[in-house]
Amino acid sequence: MMSRRAFLQATMLAALAPMLRVRAAETESHWPRYRSAIAIDGEAGLDLLREDVDAKTIERDIAVARASGLTAILFQVTSTRAGFQEAVDDLMRCRARAEAHPDAFLIVDTSADLARAKREGKLGLIFRFQGAEPIGYDLDHVATFRKLGIRVVELTHNPRNLYGDGSTEPGNAGLSVLGRALVERLNAERLVVDVAHGSQRTMKEGIEASKAPVVISHSGCRALSDLPRLVGDAELKLMADRGGVVGIMFWPYLTREGMPMAIDVIRHIEHAIDVCGEDHVGIGTDGAIAATERTPAFEKQNLEVMKDTAAQGYFGEGRKPEGLYFFVPDLNAPDRFDLLAAKLSARGHSDARIEKILGGNFARVFAEIWG
Repeated sequence: MMSRRAFLQATMLAALAPMLRVRAAETESHWPRYRSAIAIDGEAGLDLLREDVDAKTIERDIAVARASGLTAILFQVTSTRAGFQEAVDDLMRCRARAEAHPDAFLIVDTSADLARAKREGKLGLIFRFQGAEPIGYDLDHVATFRKLGIRVVELTHNPRNLYGDGSTEPGNAGLSVLGRALVERLNAERLVVDVAHGSQRTMKEGIEASKAPVVISHSGCRALSDLPRLVGDAELKLMADRGGVVGIMFWPYLTREGMPMAIDVIRHIEHAIDVCGEDHVGIGTDGAIAATERTPAFEKQNLEVMKDTAAQGYFGEGRKPEGLYFFVPDLNAPDRFDLLAAKLSARGHSDARIEKILGGNFARVFAEIWG
């Protein structure tokens, strides 16, 4: 059975030439300030990681990146269970491929690089781990990975690891002793601590343990959809009180029934604003930048993946897998941030608030931590 992550990577190539366009201006409104705003996706994908990537695929990645209007993305450079050497190899491959196209991609090391990426019309790549498995027991690996370009480290993925419990662990045991030491070392090396995918207790303890603001890069509000992958109001408030940011994702977790649409993304954004304040909310789609072409072959494969995901209980008890996708159907375009911004504006959100949500809040945290 194909994993969810592998399925997402496989569908990144579904956006061929017809899907690389920005959007038809006559059918969708744009937010006038989008192209001047900093836009950061708290988790997004390109095909740079794939070992079998070819020149044509890279060209598509470049076209999609430019069509998106994004300033930067948090970019997972290796698998969620990779060891040290595998992660090093994957990271160096990603670096080489990005550096081979300096007109399109910029590896982000400091907050100044975000401004540079925006100014030069490039897509900034913020290298990160989803799950700290590559670090292992040797916390000196944190400094090594920082030198190689890692800037954000998520403590856990869904399962339990050396550092704490992930969201799928029913025991909810929180951070381990090693996990607390890892947070301390990440702070010392000026890397961003990300508690997305953690259990509720792991998120709470990770936020409390960190001396710097913590991000929850891609999640949603458990008050609106009570699923383990999302965040409770208490953790959201704690995160905000310490200066962090939560990125609202575009996955089926946002609702308990049916497929979430743009209005559901907005409801989670608005709830997070009510709990956290507008300075602590962003977007982390957790999907490919490219739009997905919904061919018959795609629909068949997607249904199988959704059935497997539902069977594992990720979507809650009794959730029907039919009609579920790892993207939001009415935001299925490379410049989905622009489309969402227009919808937020139509609901009365101010331009200043929208700029914060699109990426200004993430940029503030990164500037504070990276310098």
